[in-house]
Amino acid sequence: MKTIKLVLFLLAISMSNSGEAQFLKRLGKVAEKAAKRTLEGKVDEKSSKETDKGFDNVFNKKREEKTKRKKERKSEKDVSETQNDGEPMEAKTPKNIDEVFIVNRKFDFVAGSQAFFEDNFEKDQPGDFPAKWDTNGSGELVNINGQKWLKLFNNSTYIPMLPKNLPENYSIEFDLLTQGFDKKTSSESKISIILDSNNSYKDNYRVPKQKAVVEMSPVQFIAPRTVVEKYENGERIIRNTLINDYRSAINKRAKISIMVNKQRMRVWLNQEKIVDVPRLIPSSQIGFFKLFVRNLRTGELDNVYVTNFRFAETGQDNRSKLLTEGRLSTNAILFESGSAILMSESFTIIREIAEVLQQNPSVKIKIIGHTDADGTDSNNLTLSKERAEAVKNAMIYKYDIHAARIVTDGKGESIPVASNETSEGKSQNRRVEFIKI
Repeated sequence: MKTIKLVLFLLAISMSNSGEAQFLKRLGKVAEKAAKRTLEGKVDEKSSKETDKGFDNVFNKKREEKTKRKKERKSEKDVSETQNDGEPMEAKTPKNIDEVFIVNRKFDFVAGSQAFFEDNFEKDQPGDFPAKWDTNGSGELVNINGQKWLKLFNNSTYIPMLPKNLPENYSIEFDLLTQGFDKKTSSESKISIILDSNNSYKDNYRVPKQKAVVEMSPVQFIAPRTVVEKYENGERIIRNTLINDYRSAINKRAKISIMVNKQRMRVWLNQEKIVDVPRLIPSSQIGFFKLFVRNLRTGELDNVYVTNFRFAETGQDNRSKLLTEGRLSTNAILFESGSAILMSESFTIIREIAEVLQQNPSVKIKIIGHTDADGTDSNNLTLSKERAEAVKNAMIYKYDIHAARIVTDGKGESIPVASNETSEGKSQNRRVEFIKI
């Protein structure tokens, strides 16, 4: 009977967790043989005693090992407590281990809320030069995977025909695509962003130069050398070379984001900041944007393309405006085309509104989504409501704002603030409103 109990115990053990694997292994043939004989009713008294003796040996060994481990744990605990009471811990500290420092960087780009120029070349035909641009060289629109891109030609300058001069505070965004750069590309090849006091293609020697320049390098065989320059009253005030290794980022489709706040200029490649100069912009008025490329090879090599331009003015601080005026309308919250999926650059302003709610627990808001006139009325109405709900969910799940403090609505295309006949007007109509309630 005693042996049968042990057999049942072994069956229970076999169904337990893997931590007992070593224990079961020790039982080995003793357990297997005894179990088989017991189940078949062929175990005599002598074999039972011998089997019991074998089991006892195994169990005793198991108990001894547990006792040993318990003593070892107690010893380690005593040592740890002694060291925590003031005894040096050098003996327990691993040697030759480098310290690891984790650096967190915030993508603090904020798209301007009032767009005054947009162009994705939707109304231009492939093979043509875009109607809203000018150049002193050449260029043509090409279709790449269903998207229209402006191909930039070597040693050419490109100027968008802006409806007004650049203001003091604004943002610029565009997509950049490079192809064909290799080890034979010139190390002097550059893609230059120029903010200038005039829109000419050469320096006007009667009027001293006033401009800021950021040169990005698409070369792949050395770490890119970014150059920043500042000219004021004809004199070069700043010229510096920055080495940022962004080869993998620029060797494909990338997002360029630029923020200008009076004299400060910041540039991001994707979400990595590559330039931040507090006084790069000359103090005199800078009103024009230019792109310039140089030292590219011709043919199918060293290709540079751009698209999806957006220029927008930066308005009043969003947090204070919501509290003082009770209403904030912005088209800096961006979604993927035709969907309610938020784009990454939208979270800066969403975070700002969430901070208002965090700092003012009694404030409640209503979020209203608006669309442009593309698509049907019913689809736009549904989409506007879904987009408002997406912003609400971001505030709830990302910034821990209680759901009861936010209500949502959508108006579709029914309340435009600009004409839907232009891309700039459509951009203004695609907006999100926050209303204090």
